[in-house]
Amino acid sequence: MSPIPGPAGRLRYGFGTNGFANHRLDDVLTVLADLGYDSVGLTLDHAHLDPFAADLPRQVAHLARRLDRLGLAVLVETGAPYLLDPWHKHLPNLMSVPGAERRVDLLARAVRIAADLGAPAVHLCSGPAPEGVPEEEGWKRLTAGCEEVLDIAREHGMALAFEPEPHMFVDTVPRVLDLRHRLGDPDLFGITLDIGHAHCVDDLPLLDCIALAAPHLVNVQIEDMRRGVHEHLELGTGEIDFPPVLAALKASGYRGPVSVEIQGASLNAPEVAHRSLEFLKAAESF
Repeated sequence: MSPIPGPAGRLRYGFGTNGFANHRLDDVLTVLADLGYDSVGLTLDHAHLDPFAADLPRQVAHLARRLDRLGLAVLVETGAPYLLDPWHKHLPNLMSVPGAERRVDLLARAVRIAADLGAPAVHLCSGPAPEGVPEEEGWKRLTAGCEEVLDIAREHGMALAFEPEPHMFVDTVPRVLDLRHRLGDPDLFGITLDIGHAHCVDDLPLLDCIALAAPHLVNVQIEDMRRGVHEHLELGTGEIDFPPVLAALKASGYRGPVSVEIQGASLNAPEVAHRSLEFLKAAESF
């Protein structure tokens, strides 16, 4: 896996486009570059680079030129909750029967888009377990689906960055490592560690989660959060002590993106993005 290289001596900060739902994608990139961000977490969705758009190749080519001109790196994310089903979040997923083939198709599109943009990885998650499906059957379906996506990723030399997320089948760092082991520990199967999610649901202390994920880490998302409450909060308004978190990421050798993930920021996105970057710079130098 080849994570996005970070500037010498500091972490590389990004911001997720899902926090700019009211902005055109071109304008999101301009704002982030002007604020001094290094990268963007691009969530494929209806408003921002719809992977099913009829003119997708033209849009991707335009986006590649814009990213290059602005000096922004990119990581492609696939966590849009209603992209495949307007009624149900994160469905169908790789465990769905029927429907898993639609998720595989989406992830294949994401891999091709990421390759055309020069992104190092594609983010994905498990989604919720199908109702009534036994635990081991869920693992069997998810593993089979990931193997199919891995085959596609290998064709493009693309890493996958799997995220454990609250209320999903794979919700903790130990469970994503279990999935990786079931897949045979492939080199291209990495981890997205969401700092807020780990604080919210993992049984391990947050710094232990970082240490456990570090050997396979290709993407980091960051926001504040409270234990047991899955609500993405602005940095400094929840429970997380950030200076030790950032120090642990640097000490681990991680040099990929650290992307702010505050989906509810859209009504005040430029100001939230500005405050977030200033907060992270101060916390890193603390």
